Amino acid sequence: MKRNIYLTIFLAAIVSGITSFSVIKYTNSNSTSPYVYDQESSLFQETSYISQELPDFTLAAESAVKAVVHVKTVKKGSSDPSSIFDFFFGYGNRPLEPREQIGAGSGVIITTDGYIVTNNHVIDGADKIEVTLENNRSFPAKIIGADPATDIALIKVEAENLPFLKFGNSDALRLGEWVLAIGNPYNLRSTITAGIVSAKARSMPSMDGEFKIEAFIQTDAAVNSGNSGGALINTVGDLVGINTAIASRNGAFTGYSFAVPTSIVKKVVEDIMDFGSVQRALLGITMQNIDAELAKEKDLDITRGVYIVEVVEGSAAEKAGIKEGDVLTSINGVKVNSSPSVQEQINRFRPKDEIVVQIMREGKQKELSVVLKGAGAKIAMLRGEKEGMFKFFGAELKDAPEQKLKKLGLKAGVEVISVGEGKFKESGIKPEFIITYINQIPVKSTQELQSVIQRSRRSLLIEGVYPNGKVVYYGMGL
Repeated sequence: MKRNIYLTIFLAAIVSGITSFSVIKYTNSNSTSPYVYDQESSLFQETSYISQELPDFTLAAESAVKAVVHVKTVKKGSSDPSSIFDFFFGYGNRPLEPREQIGAGSGVIITTDGYIVTNNHVIDGADKIEVTLENNRSFPAKIIGADPATDIALIKVEAENLPFLKFGNSDALRLGEWVLAIGNPYNLRSTITAGIVSAKARSMPSMDGEFKIEAFIQTDAAVNSGNSGGALINTVGDLVGINTAIASRNGAFTGYSFAVPTSIVKKVVEDIMDFGSVQRALLGITMQNIDAELAKEKDLDITRGVYIVEVVEGSAAEKAGIKEGDVLTSINGVKVNSSPSVQEQINRFRPKDEIVVQIMREGKQKELSVVLKGAGAKIAMLRGEKEGMFKFFGAELKDAPEQKLKKLGLKAGVEVISVGEGKFKESGIKPEFIITYINQIPVKSTQELQSVIQRSRRSLLIEGVYPNGKVVYYGMGL
């Protein structure tokens, strides 16, 4: 009897051991790193991360690569002699052939009948454009329209049944999400690189600091010369951006690349197709990002949103009741915490579109309806006792008096009377500065200066003279 009992216990122990070993082995074979550290709760928590769920780019890459094209441009160069020997010992009266300049970039087919998005800087000034598809078929292309401010251009080839990419939702991108960049770096056709979304609504200044393009998607996907105008796609193959630039002083990839989000690209393309040019809406404010120092200085009890430094007279913002000192926190329900994020939202709309903004004023939240205006509202003349003056980016300007012009040996110019908070102050411009040129165009009066500013799209290069005769240049983004 005892012997049977011992035998039963022994067999039960063996079965139990085999079962435990099987469970442990099965669990370990189906999970890796079962615990993660949660910084918010300061606890270790279980995660369902499984190695087999790593992203698979093959389907998205193989589909999208067919819709990304190589864009070759030809510009007629100078017809000057190519060398000093040609100049002195040339070929008689035979006219010299202009030398051609060859450029290259990428483009993305967005319709089956041949509409292609690329960068404005890829096709700017081109006399001839040739597009080569992924299957090596080539077509001449024509420019439909371009927008230097967003660096987006639309070109077209005469072809049918082309593969194309559909616009995805760039707003849905999350930090850390995988993306693919497809283009033709260094004329290497159909090159695909992968990375993650490093930042959104990024503002990238140019190397000379004169202007900045707002609202980029920043990624660490490798982008090099020739990638410009190529596709940034998500892991399901939707177009979420047009690769535009890299942050590099030597022109080589150094870990950061930038793409214009499709939320802006789509609107620019639709405007070009429908109106022939971009219908750009303006809110009519000058903004400043809120940091601890500004919050303390202005006695703000919040650090989110953007601080409104100036409201342009006659602008959409003024008519809606927005005031200097307000804090803009959201546009149509989308939170905004920086100047680029505000600009990204406004870029989606056209003049006469109505939006809803939320502001904080004296600790109270207000919701205002704003009907946006066009570029004509960029600056406004001041009326009444200040007739003949106008306010622009915090500065008051007027025609320079003849006495001051004569003393400096100038024929005409516009004098800066005062400088308040705004881009003039940020650029370093001081009162009594007399503006003589903007973007190398002479300005003789406030009316001419206003006209030049309204025609400018991205930046201003301001040249002028101080009372001591010193000539100074300032760069300013719009």
